[in-house]
Amino acid sequence: MRTLLDRLYLSSGWAAACCIAAIGTLVVVQVGCNLIDRVSGLLTGTAIGLTIPSYADFTGFFLAGASFLALAHTLRQGDHIRVTLFISHLPARFIRPVEIWCVIVAGAISLYFTWYTALLVWESYQFHDLSSGMIAVPLWIPQSAMLLGLVILSIALIDELVGLFRGSKPSYGANDRKEEP
Repeated sequence: MRTLLDRLYLSSGWAAACCIAAIGTLVVVQVGCNLIDRVSGLLTGTAIGLTIPSYADFTGFFLAGASFLALAHTLRQGDHIRVTLFISHLPARFIRPVEIWCVIVAGAISLYFTWYTALLVWESYQFHDLSSGMIAVPLWIPQSAMLLGLVILSIALIDELVGLFRGSKPSYGANDRKEEP
């Protein structure tokens, strides 16, 4: 089970990286189109009018996908920003209960957002909501990447909670914790 979950988190991180690569590719191609347009305008007096239709929409969709798909992987790698000022001053015996409480709260919030994002995706699908750009994209498609990222984050937080209850150190902050007696 551990291998399956770790592969899920890693796959989610790779999917986020692919979204970032897609953003970079779209921007580079659009800049190339702008450059060709500029040169054409200088040489012929008329721009060709090259553009990627709705490229700003697509880059926004990929950014949302990358942001949400990266959540679980960055949690497991300990790369989320954590404020440890309070925990670092606690006696060692209180650290685990506080960590458990924090993961329970984070998991509850994540499950809440997952549920309502699922409702949003379903509503967008039911009502055939479309983006307003030159290319009308059904909104449930980019929203599904958000939902998938939240589902995987919820799984990761539940995984962390189970690990904490079993006595394991959390994967997200093993380096910044006091040793327990």
